[in-house]
Amino acid sequence: MLKVKDISEQELLKKLRHFCPENIIGDDAAILPTQPNKSLVVTTDTLVDGVHFSDRTTSPEDVGWRSAAANLSDIAAMGAFPIGITIALGLTVDTPIAWCEQLYQGISECLQPYNTPIVGGDIVRSPVSTISITAFGQIDGGYTILRSNCQPKNVIVATGVHGASRAGLELLLYPELGESLTELERSDLILAHQRPKPRLDILDTLWDCLSLNSFSATKGSKNSILVGGMDSSDGLADAIIQICQASQIGARIERNQIPIPHSLTKFVSDEQALNWALYGGEDFELVLCLPPNCGQELVKRIGVGAAIVGTTTNNTDILLIDSQGIYPNEQLTLSQGFQHF
Repeated sequence: MLKVKDISEQELLKKLRHFCPENIIGDDAAILPTQPNKSLVVTTDTLVDGVHFSDRTTSPEDVGWRSAAANLSDIAAMGAFPIGITIALGLTVDTPIAWCEQLYQGISECLQPYNTPIVGGDIVRSPVSTISITAFGQIDGGYTILRSNCQPKNVIVATGVHGASRAGLELLLYPELGESLTELERSDLILAHQRPKPRLDILDTLWDCLSLNSFSATKGSKNSILVGGMDSSDGLADAIIQICQASQIGARIERNQIPIPHSLTKFVSDEQALNWALYGGEDFELVLCLPPNCGQELVKRIGVGAAIVGTTTNNTDILLIDSQGIYPNEQLTLSQGFQHF
């Protein structure tokens, strides 16, 4: 009998997708039309003790923050704004009450800047602690971001640096690695892991850039430019590959344009820093495919950390290239990132 350990996460998802409407799933969240030009966006994410967090590296408050941020990032990846969340907890009988309260404190601190309430949930007994959050968002029909919206000759924009969260985790696990870092550099990398920020802050800027660069004959039409994208919670390479596969296109990613924190190369090699940027995950930035003029304007407005990392192509090859000619072309693959099974 075939078991989940025998196949990849993506292969399991393909089997389960047959039970869902084709036009609903496949992105960071589901979009459910509720009224003319308005839709409800729904996403669920689960964190498991010993897999996604541990007392060794993450306080209860930070576990709460990270669990909320993961869901808000999925909402942002669809172009939506959050309106509420529910929380389902699986708890061992020995879980301290203070741990639960501190968990909720961290969740609340993450939600507060976005005026997002906790509107319900569930608590069950479990052999291992789990946190499952369902987030609800609202979206204007013309402002939707989909993985399948990407077009050939788009530029690929990363809204911030990558590799910082993985570096922060390594510093928490092996503090001696960061002896060459300043205290500020160390704390910034650790904070990137413990308290990532969902990029809801750039959505208004994105739509403004698209409006200014609209190709539509109708001035300011929000439907004139399709935006392809998702978040990079599972790594920059994963996001680029998933977008390209959904849009049935390819990409050329310039290794020297990938935004990596300067502090990483102070304690790991350039190759290790690049690997963490591509495959480390949990940076919670957005990866967006846009017409060149829109992408350039967006990067300019976001500022430090944002970058155009590559362009999309008509074929299906997804290549990491080096315009300086030092490194050979390399095919990006999902196999190097985190695998659940």
